[in-house]
Amino acid sequence: MPEPTPETNPYGTPTTTGPEPIRSYQGVLNTVIRTLLNVPVIGSQLGKRLVTLHVTGRKSGKVYDVPVAYTRHEGDLLIGTSKRPWVRNIRKGVPIEVSLGGPQRGADAEVFEDSESVMRLYDLIARDNRQNAKFNGIGFDPDGTPHQADIYQTWQQGGVVIRVTLR
Repeated sequence: MPEPTPETNPYGTPTTTGPEPIRSYQGVLNTVIRTLLNVPVIGSQLGKRLVTLHVTGRKSGKVYDVPVAYTRHEGDLLIGTSKRPWVRNIRKGVPIEVSLGGPQRGADAEVFEDSESVMRLYDLIARDNRQNAKFNGIGFDPDGTPHQADIYQTWQQGGVVIRVTLR
């Protein structure tokens, strides 16, 4: 099947307007979350759904510490997000560091941007974490399955999925 174009939604009409916009206070919120993830009791509770990616800038060499929600799938972590500037620094074959309820660990990461992969992987993420689905503009059908038109719309609006394989 040829790659669908971003202008059409072959799954019908979305039930949402898409992913929530990044708020002006997101940087402050990320700092608070990163701090809380390092607090013993609180961090272990938050860490059930959040991980911090330590991504090195490909040009600047600066390390970006980004807390993100994740879903475990087949031994890997799946992260659904919009293609933010920090995502461009994740390249297949270039290791990253991950903090997952303990010291930093090495990991390999791959960004999926094609509609088929994003649809399949975001479906898994949405089924596992309804709050993450809501944040990413994905509603649910009456039978409880993620609304495919919403997932497609998330892809249309720049949604990607990052697969992280811990070492």
